[in-house]
Amino acid sequence: MPAAIERFSGKQLRVLTWWTDQSPDSKKSAIICDGAVRSGKTYSMSLSFVLWAFYRFNGASFGICSKTIRSVRRNIVTPLTVQMRSLGCECRERVSENYVDIFMMGRRNRFYYFGGKDEGSASLIQGMTLSGILLDEVALMPRSFVEQALARCSVEGSRFWFNCNPDHPQHWFRQEWILGSKSKNALYIHFKMEDNPSLSEEMRKRYETLYSGAFYRRFVEGRWSAAAGAVYPFMESEKAFYDAPKGDAERYVISCDYGTVNPSSFGLWGLYGGVWYRVSEYYYDSRKEGMQRTDEEHYEGLRSLAAGREIERVIVDPSAASFIQTIRRHGEFEVVRADNRVVDGIRSVSCALSEGRVRICRCCTATRREFALYRWDESGAKDCPVKENDHAMDDIRYFVTNVLSDGGDGVFAVAAARETLIKSSTHIAPSDYYSQIA
Repeated sequence: MPAAIERFSGKQLRVLTWWTDQSPDSKKSAIICDGAVRSGKTYSMSLSFVLWAFYRFNGASFGICSKTIRSVRRNIVTPLTVQMRSLGCECRERVSENYVDIFMMGRRNRFYYFGGKDEGSASLIQGMTLSGILLDEVALMPRSFVEQALARCSVEGSRFWFNCNPDHPQHWFRQEWILGSKSKNALYIHFKMEDNPSLSEEMRKRYETLYSGAFYRRFVEGRWSAAAGAVYPFMESEKAFYDAPKGDAERYVISCDYGTVNPSSFGLWGLYGGVWYRVSEYYYDSRKEGMQRTDEEHYEGLRSLAAGREIERVIVDPSAASFIQTIRRHGEFEVVRADNRVVDGIRSVSCALSEGRVRICRCCTATRREFALYRWDESGAKDCPVKENDHAMDDIRYFVTNVLSDGGDGVFAVAAARETLIKSSTHIAPSDYYSQIA
């Protein structure tokens, strides 16, 4: 459980106080914070959001949004309620109904949780009347959801709170809200890792090694940057690959990208000492071989890859309905549909490989070839890889997001727990700040 924050940086303090009557930003109707990961923007913004709600309202309803309900609870509600209780507030969460009631100074306000993961999410927030809304990870939400959420804030004095890491420079949110912050009457604050006093030099260096390419520019440097070049540039060296471990693994999983005209790629994964190795593969390219294979023939390839091992699950391309049914009909393996979110999955794979939690064995020659050829498509206004040489890349992504992800948010669970104990004596304490606004 995170401890209460003791100090804030200058930018964090500005976020905490922008709405107060003494602030030169008090007439703004929205705040936007973007920048590097672990820069302290999410925590300071969520705390400020709740304090503002009690400063302005009583008995009102507010919205807290992220990509999923789970990320709302993990990234915002859990650390926030710890801080609020340390300030003497009472928090009553209703998990089944996705809200928390917070009581402060004789007032009560209710904060609803919403997940904006796809176009259908907009319907979840329709009909609400809100006095303010916080949108965390706003660049990951569909525009329809964001616009519906803003439309719900019809109470006099309501304000918008936006927070995100950078994405593609042509992203609609950057174009309309960040570049247009003046016309939107919004306060825009850009964060760097240095703006989080709790982040040690050691942790900063860790994040610098965790990401590469476009993800490094976005999450470490905090820049809105287009993806370009190799998707996994650090995998172009021979040193990136490993010899297969000897002996039996602790667990086995198979991931499958299925194709008829396009190649089919299946990977056998074994867990050795906490590290998942891609120890073998099945790769069939019908164009190269001059003959297509049936579902049953691919199933025999799957069985040969398993080679009598106890396979925990087979993760399959969700579009391969007929092949999934073939596996289920035989009743030999448990089959699950893969998560097919591409960019989120690529980020998870990148982190997994960089951290050494996933390793590719040298014997997987088709996979090694694809790593050398897999490129971002630089012709569009959004991130996507070129749809070539991506079949082993896809089955690796299915494996990581199913077995190693943090539970469905598309963000790989290698980040350290949020650092919350800040020791710099040059920053204001929240107890002093709180006494100024209470």
